[in-house]
Amino acid sequence: MTEQSTPKPQPKPAGAPEPEAIRWFGTSWVDRGSGYWLRRVLVAVGALAAAVAVALVLRFGVGGVKVSNSGGFVYGLLLAAIAVCSCLAAVRTWRLLGEGRDALTGWMAEDRSLGAVWLIGCVGALIAYFVRSLIEAPGESVARARYEQATERYESRRPGRPGRQGRKRKG
Repeated sequence: MTEQSTPKPQPKPAGAPEPEAIRWFGTSWVDRGSGYWLRRVLVAVGALAAAVAVALVLRFGVGGVKVSNSGGFVYGLLLAAIAVCSCLAAVRTWRLLGEGRDALTGWMAEDRSLGAVWLIGCVGALIAYFVRSLIEAPGESVARARYEQATERYESRRPGRPGRQGRKRKG
């Protein structure tokens, strides 16, 4: 009778790069381990639930402006402002999760001066987070690219790599 044993993970050599942890996922994104898929579903559901909750709060706020009889122009202007802020926040969040904070330039990189825009547009940001979580763990592509680059740099510096012969010196 033969026993089937699962292969034990190889210990990493000293100095090997470690993957960075992503919020809600830790480092399970590297090998897409057991909890990865469950977390992806939970993050997507959570982002969608939060977007619905924030949209309801905004709906009640906008409804209060409409009830106050402040005029159709103010009501329309408020709706337009919320729509524009949501679109801007969605675009910024999508780019932030797909390319990283370093790729944000111009108005997208502004955190303090446009804080109100990001707050009002949080429905758009949550929807972008939801859609991104359907594709991958939000921020996974950025973390994976950094990890692969670090691994490649580590492998190129490591002595005694298989498949590469040392150069002989002429002399």
